[in-house]
Amino acid sequence: MHKEYQALNIKLLSLSLIVLLSACGASQPPPYQKDRAPEDRNQYSGAEGLTQQQKDQTYLMNKELSDKCTEAKIDLAIAETDKNSSEIKKQNALISSTCI
Repeated sequence: MHKEYQALNIKLLSLSLIVLLSACGASQPPPYQKDRAPEDRNQYSGAEGLTQQQKDQTYLMNKELSDKCTEAKIDLAIAETDKNSSEIKKQNALISSTCI
């Protein structure tokens, strides 16, 4: 009788652990918001989420530089049309620092 009781306890303990571990896995949030663009993500979780957050930050920094570069090129064209030498100098400096 004692061995049957022990076997039943082991089975119950095993079943409890399986249920507990399943519940833990089900309650974890996704690593990041895959359905959103990098600009719109604001929740990251776990190692995969941190990796994606770093990728998103790199992407956003590169995009910002690219946008500044494009804007400087447009402003340079306008300055050249207006023959504004100080603005040309300024835009060339911006292009040198933002265009990769």
